[in-house]
Amino acid sequence: MAKPLPIEQLKETAHLPDNKWGKLLGATPVIMTVVATLLAGLASSEMTKAQYERAYAAQIQSKAGDQWAFFQAKRLRGELQRNTLDLFAAQGAVATGEDAPPPPPAPAVAPEIDTALKAAAADAPAETINPLLAKIPLATLLAAQAEAREHTAAYDALTTPLLKQVVQGGSVPARLHFNATRYDHEAQLNAKVARLYELQVRKGNLVAERHHARSQKFFFGMLAAQMGVVIGTLAIAAKQRSLLWSIAAAAGVLAIVFAIYVYLYV
Repeated sequence: MAKPLPIEQLKETAHLPDNKWGKLLGATPVIMTVVATLLAGLASSEMTKAQYERAYAAQIQSKAGDQWAFFQAKRLRGELQRNTLDLFAAQGAVATGEDAPPPPPAPAVAPEIDTALKAAAADAPAETINPLLAKIPLATLLAAQAEAREHTAAYDALTTPLLKQVVQGGSVPARLHFNATRYDHEAQLNAKVARLYELQVRKGNLVAERHHARSQKFFFGMLAAQMGVVIGTLAIAAKQRSLLWSIAAAAGVLAIVFAIYVYLYV
């Protein structure tokens, strides 16, 4: 006589119906274990993504800090040039010269980036600026940063030969005046690049917060699935399976629905 299979023994002891529903009820602990494992993996994955976004945002913040350092250094250099010009003027020397040419026309930025830049400049609260950042595609923001850097490099290429001409002219006041205005223009170009980097930092932190929230919710779904496993296991042990199997199945369904909601909408 063939030995009955474990699932058949379970159905006999648990009084499960001999149909597909009975097979499903018998496999509930296994199914809930798989669901809990999947949700644990999703929770861990989302937390890893959140940590990555935080670390990457810190790297971008370092780049923004470099640009602000350039901004401050060039503003200070411009003021030093003017102070020296004042000393020339106090001694009766001619302390004038030609201004450095203005930068070429700046490339136009996307309207959503321009709106976010204005909100950041006005120190808008997170409730105002976060929805604006969410509307900016990362590719668009990166393209704007590249164009701003190219704009800065183009101005440097424009003023380098002109500065050589001023130096060769031999007029110290003219060189000082030229450099003072050149540093003012360059400082503003560096400030624009820094502001664009800071937008990316804000956006990265916003994405990290979203991944962190998703991780927490996937974790709660995992707990619900594990609860289904525990209840299903207790049902087998206690032989009180009708009500407990139903609770376990309901917990599993809720865990799956909750995970789908988090994955699609959170």
